[in-house]
Amino acid sequence: MRSPTVTVGLDGSRESLAAAGWAAGEAALRGAALRLVHVGEQRPSSFVPFAGNAVAPPGDDRSARMLREVRDRLAHRHPGLRIGADRLDGRTVAGLVAAAEESGLLVLGSRGLGLAAGFLFTSVASAVVARAGQPVILVSAAADGRPAVECGAGSARRRDVVLGLHVPHDAVLGFAFDAASRRSARLRVIHDGDTPPPDLVGVLRPWREKYPDVEVTDECVIGRPGTHLTDASRDASLVVVGRRTRHAALGLHIGPVTQAVLQYAVAPVAVIPHD
Repeated sequence: MRSPTVTVGLDGSRESLAAAGWAAGEAALRGAALRLVHVGEQRPSSFVPFAGNAVAPPGDDRSARMLREVRDRLAHRHPGLRIGADRLDGRTVAGLVAAAEESGLLVLGSRGLGLAAGFLFTSVASAVVARAGQPVILVSAAADGRPAVECGAGSARRRDVVLGLHVPHDAVLGFAFDAASRRSARLRVIHDGDTPPPDLVGVLRPWREKYPDVEVTDECVIGRPGTHLTDASRDASLVVVGRRTRHAALGLHIGPVTQAVLQYAVAPVAVIPHD
């Protein structure tokens, strides 16, 4: 049985550091270990260590220093969290896909620019999402600083977990319910009214029974579901979407709804592969 581990890909960029910070919180939430990886072929950015000036893009030695500095920073923020760091040889996409397979969950940074311009969705991130057989979570630099709990008017409110449900699948539903339960958050299910899942009440029933602590709302939307999910992401702690693992005519395919969410969502986005 695979030991619980959350893996994050690092290249020293602000986005990857934000992803590492978010992944550390997720590992702590899951009671899992955190693994920091840098793939040798990747061209890393300069990074700012715990204290001091920015360090130039690392070679072998600087790569090791980057991993060490980030590990120390996260250990300081999360006492007791088990953190490992590895430099991997080989091609970037293949290395990250393999890392996802080994751990079961991979977190990557994405250059989020907000709703006005969307993510600068890199070819590496796109290729990893399209090929990985395990969940991949994309985190923008802004997302790491967003509080999971909003406070106001003397009360606290946890941000929802949003599930975009197009094709009901146990892997996607299970991930979303588990994420909501761990966060003590409401699960907001959004599905397309043009092609509604068959017997949605029946689809959700076993998961409601398994996670009785999770409050669930169900919204049927008309129009482009990607737009509705993007709007919902502004007030969410996490957006969960599925991706079919079959090959498209021109190769691996993410799907239009998932692609739209990855381009424009504000919250971290979990992409769950399924048959």
